[in-house]
Amino acid sequence: MDIAKILEIGAQLFSQSQANTNGLSQGSIVSALSRLLGGDENGQGINFEQLLSSIDGAGLANVLQSWLGNGENHAISVDDITNIFSGSQLSDFANELNIPEQEAKTGLSEALPSIVDNASPAGEIAGELLNAVGGVSGLFNIAASLFGKK
Repeated sequence: MDIAKILEIGAQLFSQSQANTNGLSQGSIVSALSRLLGGDENGQGINFEQLLSSIDGAGLANVLQSWLGNGENHAISVDDITNIFSGSQLSDFANELNIPEQEAKTGLSEALPSIVDNASPAGEIAGELLNAVGGVSGLFNIAASLFGKK
């Protein structure tokens, strides 16, 4: 699945979340998600390695494994979102969408698992995600850190 499609799924889930997203277009959510993940408004340059590292660094290795695997995705909390993204990233994301930061965190807590999961359909890392993490060796380094082997 390509990055644009993954962002569209994430935007759809964000707009259907418990967050108050009234009046937000899917396009504006896609652009904001892309920028939050280190890319431009078109989804180019997204840094999945940084995202995976941030999720792992937030103490969510088991959750991340559920997203990358082919089983059920574990949920995360709004507090987890605060540990994954910096305050300025969350503030910029909320400001871009012109919604309160708490609403942005709520939407992200519901959309992020599917964004990562859709980047790894059937438990296999999508080609673009694999390239983003530095190929197979980069993926092995991330996997090693997730499983405490690094």
